[in-house]
Amino acid sequence: MTDFLSIQDCPIQKNAPLREHCTFKTGGKADLLAIPENERALISVLDLCREKGLKYHILGNGSNVLMPDEGLRGAVVKIADGFNDISIDGDAVTCGAGAKLTSLCLFALKSSLSGLEFAYGIPGTVGGAVYMNAGAYGGEIKDVILSARHIDGNLNPGEFIKENLKMSYRRGVYTDSDYIITGASFRLKEGDPVLIKKEMDRITAQRASKQPLEYPNAGSIFKRPEGFYAGTLIEECGLKGFSIGGAAVSEKHAGFIINKGGATSGDVLKLIKHIQDTVLEKKGVLLETEVKVVQN
Repeated sequence: MTDFLSIQDCPIQKNAPLREHCTFKTGGKADLLAIPENERALISVLDLCREKGLKYHILGNGSNVLMPDEGLRGAVVKIADGFNDISIDGDAVTCGAGAKLTSLCLFALKSSLSGLEFAYGIPGTVGGAVYMNAGAYGGEIKDVILSARHIDGNLNPGEFIKENLKMSYRRGVYTDSDYIITGASFRLKEGDPVLIKKEMDRITAQRASKQPLEYPNAGSIFKRPEGFYAGTLIEECGLKGFSIGGAAVSEKHAGFIINKGGATSGDVLKLIKHIQDTVLEKKGVLLETEVKVVQN
């Protein structure tokens, strides 16, 4: 612990409650939580973890993850405010991986740049969005991204241009890799701020009417199966409102699982399994999870 405290620009917390760092509000404690404030500090903490033989987990806003109830051994390294810079050069916007997607969308609006309206309201960071090629309302990150910056498996800084990102539905070159995304650049187009704002307002209203934003959740639990919609299949199986412990299928949108109060990650996992089994039995479709289940 003393060694970690000596790293400059990297606050360290011991026995950090993970529920405070994920939108599901479940999970135990992390042995160590490190929040590097710049790339140098990030490399230093990763290097020290390797030197000490400590496993580490990379975390952004925690909006698409399910943390284990037993907590996480080793270190959780959170890419947050130290990586939230946003800048503009013509029609290109560059930002750190810790920038919130909503902040990036508002920056684009202020700059009269269109192309990111679809992402407004997605409760994640730029790093998480690039990692899984986030999308909504007809748009995806791959539609607007220029390049992404990262730390590779040897702790060297690097960059991939769009062609090398290999983005597809909820996947990309970074998915399940040992690369750590540190930033990205996007090519947008000039637009009328009034129309951009109107579209963002429309999407906000649609989200509020269709998604259970009043409860802790991790967004869509399942990927869209080819030829179907996960939420529709779940609803047709009569699972709206079905609950296990404190976890429940949302009454508003069956594609969401909510923490209605006191849910554990175990409750969520049992509910996911029940949904998958029921939909497979009744509809012949195996639902694949979109949420990332973090394990020791």
